[in-house]
Amino acid sequence: MSGTGGGTSEAKLPPLVEPAAELTKEEVARYSRHLIIPDVGVDGQKRLKNAKVLVIGAGGLGSPALLYLAAAGVGTLGVIDFDVVDESNLQRQVIHGVSDVGKPKAISAKESVAEINPFVNFVVHNEQLTTDNAVELFSSYDLILDGTDNFATRYLVNDAAVLAGKPYVWGSIFRFEGQVSVFWEDAPNGKGLNYRDLYPEPPPPGMVPSCAEGGVLGVLCASIGSIMVTEAIKLITGIGEPLLGRLVTYDALEMRYREVKIRKDPETPKITELIDYEAFCGVVSDDAQKAASGHTITPEELKAKFDAGEDFELIDVREPHEYEIVNIKGSKLIPKDRILSGEALAELPQDKPIVLHCKSGARSAEALAALHKAGFRDATHLGGGVLAWARQVDPSLPTY
Repeated sequence: MSGTGGGTSEAKLPPLVEPAAELTKEEVARYSRHLIIPDVGVDGQKRLKNAKVLVIGAGGLGSPALLYLAAAGVGTLGVIDFDVVDESNLQRQVIHGVSDVGKPKAISAKESVAEINPFVNFVVHNEQLTTDNAVELFSSYDLILDGTDNFATRYLVNDAAVLAGKPYVWGSIFRFEGQVSVFWEDAPNGKGLNYRDLYPEPPPPGMVPSCAEGGVLGVLCASIGSIMVTEAIKLITGIGEPLLGRLVTYDALEMRYREVKIRKDPETPKITELIDYEAFCGVVSDDAQKAASGHTITPEELKAKFDAGEDFELIDVREPHEYEIVNIKGSKLIPKDRILSGEALAELPQDKPIVLHCKSGARSAEALAALHKAGFRDATHLGGGVLAWARQVDPSLPTY
């Protein structure tokens, strides 16, 4: 992979989808602003009508993608998502509304799309994407859009797309920054490549925080999601120069786009089967798993310690801005990185037990491993973190 500026002279790809037989009078009226663009025209709109697109996730990126794919006239639109709408989703997942809280996201998305374009055949896959269903599911669509927020699913999507012979548009967001590209191992121009050519291996566990841990500017989802839909339309209709072999990064704070060339890496192993992606990516490190084994307490057990008046130190390993949102009374804030670097070890008590906690348990498990190595053998951590505490012990606390 190497950086470059300026334009590109990549050959255009042929249209991905054959045109439908006709457009109805109603469809001509609906899509008239497309039809009068010479590059799209009636032929391009017929291709959109005949297209089958699967969106992975009806979340931050899936929301604008589904809305604009539907508005554009993609004939068959599928979504796979097994999550339900949560209040914290509404800041960015614009396909859902207040009345949808608690509803399956895939169902909520279908209802919103029906309001935008009743001509779309919307297929609900209210299930989790797994190694058992991915390849077969992808095989029934022309194009995949990946809006997932974790590395395990990203590698699964990539490998399944390779095995199914399908192109896919990939997007990712974090705080104020986003990335978009197109991957297609079997691209007809002989320049096929896949996600592993860009990221051969996932980052170490805990190195890259998720959006749930680090946050995301809501409107960034629209910026990146709309680029993803633009790429999908270009691939379906055969217009323009798609982002195959190019990665676009977007910095919203600087309002700057940057382009990076991606080339096929001859060292990338050929994908022949799906693997255990949770193990491959490691949600938490082996050290953290070992440390947490036998040293994890439940919210109820922590409450019992408080109620019994036990003398212990509760350490919150989140970041200061998270501590401001919600904290457990009596906890002391020492961010995880200060513990991992060893900088904060002198601030920890040697004469009483230590209990660590974070938002949901992953970061505190990493910090726990560091404490065990430093000699704090009796240290434990709170399984499920402050979210579990708020759910099971103190529902008056806000969650995020």
